[in-house]
Amino acid sequence: MKKTVPIFLAFLVMGVADAMGPLSDAVKNQFHLSNVMASLLSFFVFIAFAVFSVPGGVMAARIGKKKLLLLGLGLNAAAMLVPSLMSPGFALLLGCIFVLGVGTTFLQVAGNPIMRDVSPAGTYSRNLSFAQGIKGIGSAGSTYLVTALGAIALFKSMDWRGSFPLFFILMAVAFVSVLFLKFEETKADVPPSIGSSLSLLKEPIFLMAVLGIFLYVGAEASMGRFLFPGLKDLGIDEKTASKFGPALFFALLTVGRLLGGAILTVMSPRTCFRLSALLGLLGAIAIMTGSHKLAIAGVIAAGFGFANIWPMLFSITVEEKPERASELSGLMCMAISGGAIVPLLMGQLLDSGMKAFAFVVPAGCFAYLFLISLRGAKKGTAAA
Repeated sequence: MKKTVPIFLAFLVMGVADAMGPLSDAVKNQFHLSNVMASLLSFFVFIAFAVFSVPGGVMAARIGKKKLLLLGLGLNAAAMLVPSLMSPGFALLLGCIFVLGVGTTFLQVAGNPIMRDVSPAGTYSRNLSFAQGIKGIGSAGSTYLVTALGAIALFKSMDWRGSFPLFFILMAVAFVSVLFLKFEETKADVPPSIGSSLSLLKEPIFLMAVLGIFLYVGAEASMGRFLFPGLKDLGIDEKTASKFGPALFFALLTVGRLLGGAILTVMSPRTCFRLSALLGLLGAIAIMTGSHKLAIAGVIAAGFGFANIWPMLFSITVEEKPERASELSGLMCMAISGGAIVPLLMGQLLDSGMKAFAFVVPAGCFAYLFLISLRGAKKGTAAA
């Protein structure tokens, strides 16, 4: 149990990157930016995942997952230190955010498979689900701190930079805790390359899993971005849409992930994956009906259904070839770029006047996830 604590802490600080969205408004006002320019803060984080995930997987396999985790924490600490010490120009700030994106990419690439190395036998899926819940707490906490710290006298003079010193301290504490962690890593027999990592996509089970992660992250990002305007388009008043929209959805994501750790003590990862995919699909379909009551029920179902897709699909896939966990992690983290692409399709449907029918996008994503959840596991694996 002691070995998992530093990794849980690393997952907590992964959520800092999610604070870049709420920070965009403050930065927009500071630098007098357009909405498009301000959105570059979040965009640079997604780009880092797209570019550095596969190389990160290769690095993890070659230098070790622990060293890559430390590199990620070090980069994140450096990215947070610069705005803590000075008021950077917009170009330098974007550079810091890009470094934060690269560091967070390395944390995801190394953190997900390293949890298998520090977990007792049979507890990987459960611990990974719990870790994702802790990451959710980090995301929510980081987003809150961006606003809350600005009201404290000590940080008020720093304006939009007020949260960066605390973010830096959290990164430094996580770095030290991981530095002194000792465990035996699962390693590949042959040092991998980017080519050998990409060659894993020739195997249908891995290609389908990577596509599943791409669609899952895209569906989650679509719900987060369009739930509020989508509910208002159904005729739900703004106050109710705000209460039962993204705020409720992301709160249930976090609760669902924390509950997942307990559920997996009595349920297999594959069964949990199937039920989660089905619940997420039904939730999206309920919103598509256009009924106010069904839409709100759909948000609740989707929140719990979306919660454990990532840890279940990730752990089930890694158990197929644990010796190549770092490469698989790189491929699946690369698929996080779905969060930048899939919402574009849903946004286009909403702009075309589709209203509730636009939720066919997350419904379609989860229909795919439910279909792949029906595939049988490799005989003899822990995912069975």
